[in-house]
Amino acid sequence: MKALLQRVSTAAVDIDGDRRAEIKVGLLIFLGVLQGDQEEDACRLAAKIVSLRIFNDTHGKMQRSLLDVDGSALVVSQFTLAADCCKGRRPSFIQAAPPDQAQRLYEFFVEQLRSHGIAVATGEFAAAMEVSLCNSGPVTIMLDSQQP
Repeated sequence: MKALLQRVSTAAVDIDGDRRAEIKVGLLIFLGVLQGDQEEDACRLAAKIVSLRIFNDTHGKMQRSLLDVDGSALVVSQFTLAADCCKGRRPSFIQAAPPDQAQRLYEFFVEQLRSHGIAVATGEFAAAMEVSLCNSGPVTIMLDSQQP
């Protein structure tokens, strides 16, 4: 499972011109579910994300977590994080989990974030979405549940 985190002051998802979700201070999380991912991966990743110290303290140092700043999360499914671009010019997505497994683990991941007390908004799984954000910092971090 891969998660691309962007620290934001605002983020939103629109589908067919309609605003579906919006957050203020927090994290925009693009989540990719890969072949072989399990619930343990979602648990480990959610726990890491909520406690990752990537928000500034009063001295401008990244010392505060999403929990510390009472931030929200906007989670957007992103199967393209499974892209393999090693051969040719067209990405291969064979490492992405099948849609039914990916949706189940995506929803489980969202529930794990909520279980930590995080307010979570979501996009719509497998929909064509327009995502807007104001990246604060900018701070962008890639996490992989298979790496310690």
